[in-house]
Amino acid sequence: MSGIRLGYDLTIEQAQKLVMTPELIQAIQILQFNTQELDAYVQEQVLVNPVLEQEQAGSDNEREHAETVAEDRNSSAEERRQDEILDWKEYIRNSSYGDEGYGWSNKDGENKANEYEKYVTNDVTLPEHLMFQFQFAAKNKGCRHVGKYIIESLDENGYMTSTIEEISKATSVPEKKVREALEIIQSLDPAGVGASNIQECLEIQLRNRNALTDNMCRLIEEHLEDLANNRLGAVAKDMGLSVQEVQSMADIIRTLEPKPGRQFASEVTTKYIVPDVIVEQIDDDYVVTINDNSVPRLSVSPYYRTLLHQADTDKQLADYLAERVNSANWLIKSIEQRKQTIYNVVTAVVKYQKDFFDYGGKYLKTLTLKDIAEEVGIHESTVSRSINGKYMQCPRGVFEIKHFFSAGVSDHQGGGISSNSIKEFIKEIVEKENPKKPYSDQKMVEIFENKGIEISRRTIAKYRDEMGILSSSKRKRY
Repeated sequence: MSGIRLGYDLTIEQAQKLVMTPELIQAIQILQFNTQELDAYVQEQVLVNPVLEQEQAGSDNEREHAETVAEDRNSSAEERRQDEILDWKEYIRNSSYGDEGYGWSNKDGENKANEYEKYVTNDVTLPEHLMFQFQFAAKNKGCRHVGKYIIESLDENGYMTSTIEEISKATSVPEKKVREALEIIQSLDPAGVGASNIQECLEIQLRNRNALTDNMCRLIEEHLEDLANNRLGAVAKDMGLSVQEVQSMADIIRTLEPKPGRQFASEVTTKYIVPDVIVEQIDDDYVVTINDNSVPRLSVSPYYRTLLHQADTDKQLADYLAERVNSANWLIKSIEQRKQTIYNVVTAVVKYQKDFFDYGGKYLKTLTLKDIAEEVGIHESTVSRSINGKYMQCPRGVFEIKHFFSAGVSDHQGGGISSNSIKEFIKEIVEKENPKKPYSDQKMVEIFENKGIEISRRTIAKYRDEMGILSSSKRKRY
């Protein structure tokens, strides 16, 4: 039996494999960034790479014109302007403007710039709104103390999160005084705050309107779930009323606000959309342009370019500058490539969905990433990254570009109709139906078949639920 030979061999072989260089990874990340993420990334790169400069707003011609005008000013005119400035300063210095006088100077005579932060407005929160009213309605300091505790314990919708017993124990105030403070709070605007549940919230609002009858009170306390499910016949039978009377009371209840506190500011930050692409209609065509304000403009500092040429004697400095300049050039190139890719993708989308731009949401076609990838000549993953988090501004509004990519159903001509188009059709059918005889899901299937669209009842029910449209039994009016 021969032994096992251990040793090393040197061989040469060819192999194919995908290598993700740092530059390629960066380019992929930049393509996927939305406007805010790209801006934050650029600001970070400007800090770590000294050769990068972010260009300010305004064209080169505007800057050159401004510099020329500044150089051509007459010196005597400049002197007169300086004298005028000095005269104004002297006038202000001798005037009686103080801290309260538009911010010209403080009491020590030191000039201070306007602090605009003092004038920035804030959205009013629910506790602030209630405390402003409560301080005038409360009779004594003890009542204000417990009232403040109650107001601060309300949730974001204006509901009580503690019982009267718990508040009494926490504030060391008798329960009677807690109830008095709570009654004052429940009389404040917005009506319905300070309630412990939705039934009490609705009753408070009706009481403030002088509309809380015995029947209304019983309807809210015993049949609120029946009203939500539109079981008005059963409610009428139980209460000994006509269906029309119950319908009238239900209509009044639906005008009330079940969450009175949600109209006020919360901790949720408002997010603003900056469109990456603008689509404009010119005659019968649609022109796509990239929103330049959404794309940071970068350049390599001329100073470092000059320094790079002068660093021949210092190899370490030359290598560092060359690496930084190459990194900056690659970042600029990646941003430009991102811009071109988004333009190509959106142009293909607009061409494919022209009927939508011409006639509206009902004419949105089915569209997949593969369709656009084949049209533009790029990979599907590249299309996905180029539309991720990006928005389009067009004559029909502002849409996330993903809005134009959706599955759908087939029509009798073999074409595809987007699910968004189906939803528009369903919405139109519901708006035009007789509220006393609303269309069932099966009836909608028949209506779509008459339009040449094949769709199942289950699909209609799914789209209807996604749109928040109730079933026919709950939409029915008497």
